[in-house]
Amino acid sequence: MKLHNVRVHRSEENLSREDQLAHKIARVATDPVPVDADVTDMIINRIIDNSSVAVASLNRAPIVAARAQALTHSPSSGGAGATVFGIQEKVSPEWAAWANGVAVRELDYHDTFLAADYSHPGDNIPPLLAVAQHVGASGAQLLRGIATGYEVQVDLVKSICLHEHKIDHVAHLGPSAAAGIGTLLDLDTETVFQAVGQALHTTTATRQSRKGEISTWKAHAPAFAGKMAIEAADRAMRGQTSPVPIYEGEDGVIAWMLDGPDASYEVPLPEPGESKRAILDTYTKEHSAEYQAQAWIDLARKLNGEHPEATDPANVASIVIHTSHHTHYVIGSGANDPQKYSPTASRETLDHSIPYIFTVALQDGRWHHVDSYAPERATREDTVALWHKVTTEEDAEWTRRYHSLDITEKAFGGRVVITLTDGRVIEDQIAVADAHPLGARPFAREQYIGKFRSLAEGLVEPAEIERFLSTVQRLPELAAGELDQLNIQAAPGVVDLAAAPKGLF
Repeated sequence: MKLHNVRVHRSEENLSREDQLAHKIARVATDPVPVDADVTDMIINRIIDNSSVAVASLNRAPIVAARAQALTHSPSSGGAGATVFGIQEKVSPEWAAWANGVAVRELDYHDTFLAADYSHPGDNIPPLLAVAQHVGASGAQLLRGIATGYEVQVDLVKSICLHEHKIDHVAHLGPSAAAGIGTLLDLDTETVFQAVGQALHTTTATRQSRKGEISTWKAHAPAFAGKMAIEAADRAMRGQTSPVPIYEGEDGVIAWMLDGPDASYEVPLPEPGESKRAILDTYTKEHSAEYQAQAWIDLARKLNGEHPEATDPANVASIVIHTSHHTHYVIGSGANDPQKYSPTASRETLDHSIPYIFTVALQDGRWHHVDSYAPERATREDTVALWHKVTTEEDAEWTRRYHSLDITEKAFGGRVVITLTDGRVIEDQIAVADAHPLGARPFAREQYIGKFRSLAEGLVEPAEIERFLSTVQRLPELAAGELDQLNIQAAPGVVDLAAAPKGLF
C-alpha cells in the first residue's frame, strides 16, 4: 500500500489530473491484478450475506416501495436488464440496484467497516451485480469489480472522516461503486476518473438521515449512491465530464464539506500490481442492529445467563456503558436524541439506540431481527423502566482502540457497570463481537450459509435455497450471461406485487 497525500489546491496551482485522488482511484480500478483465492471466498460469503438480509426484507415497506418503483422501468436497450430480489421480472440496471440496495440495507444486518468513518461495503454489491447481469458479464468479472469496490471504500474510510462534518457515509460509496463498475466493464482510466468524480459529486448529503427520528431513507441512501454510480458510469462512457478536481479543488468537497482549505489526508491505495484485499478487513453482523451494538448484544446475552437479577428494573439502580467516542455520540446517550429512549420510536431509530438494544438483549438473552423491534416489545413496561436507567460515557482507552490501525487491538465494545439497588456492582467488558474475525465465534462459510438458511426459511422454497447456495459457491466458474442465477425467487404467495403503493412512475 502507498499513502497518498490529499490536500486542497488553489485553482492557479493547476493540480495535474494524475495527482488527483479521483484519478489515483481510477488507476486502482484499471489495474488488472488477479483476485486472490481468500478474497474470492470472502466475496462469495458476502454475496450470500447480502442475499440473506435481502430475502428477510422482501415485505418490509421500504423494499415494497423501491421494488414497485423499479418495476416501472423496463430493461434499457443497452443490455439484458437486471434481476430484482424475490421476483422473476427484469428491470433497467440502475433501478435493480435501487431496489436491491434498499433490500440489502433495510435490516442493518450486513457487513461493516469502521475506521476514520463508517461504512457498509456490501452496499457495493447490488449496483455491481446489476451492471454485471445487464451486460452479460462472467463470475470472474464480477469478482474483480467487487474486489475494487471494497478496496476503494475501505481505503477512503480508513483515511477521510465524513461524519465529523455531518456528511453521510455514502459519500465514500458513490466513488467506490463507480470504481468497481469501471473494473467490471474494463473501462479506461480516464472514463473511470470521470465516473468517480460524478459519483462523489452526486452523493454528498448530510447525516440527518441518521439523526433524531431516523426515517426509511436510511435504507434508501446507499441504494441511491449505487444508482448514482451506475448513472455516472453511463455518462462518463458517453464522454461526459465531472467537476475537476472534485476532492482537492478550492470549491471542492474537502474545502467546503470536510476539513476545509488547510486539510491534509493520507489515503492508502494499492500499488500497481498489488492485490486488492480490503474486503478481508471488514466484518459482518450476527445481529440485525448497528455494528457498534454487535458486541454489546453478545455481552448482554452473556450477562442474562450469569446475572438474571440484572434483568429486573426493580433490582437495578443504573447501567453505565463505557465505550468509544463513536458509540457514545452516535448510538448512545451522547447523541442527545430523546428518540433513543422513546418506546414509540421507529425501528430505524431503535437499531441506533444502544440503551434500547442492550436492555432488550439483557432481558431476553437473545436478539431477533423482527421480534426485538416489535412495538409490543419496545413498549413493555419493565423494559422501558430498565431502558431509562442505561446511559453511555466516552472512555478514552476504548476510543483509542476503536481508531487503532492494529487489527489485533482494534475494538468496538467497552465496559459495562451495572449498579444494583442493594449496592452490589456487576462489571464486565467485551472488545469485539462474537462473530468478528477475532471474536469468540468468528463467521466462516458455515455461518454465512446458516444465516441465509435461517432468514430464507418460509420465504424461499427449499429447492431454491439449495440451488442458490450451490450456484453462488461456483461464482468464479459462472460463464458470461449466467449471473442471473444469483437472483433468488421467493416462494409462491410471499411477494404480492399488486399490494405495492402507487406513485408517480
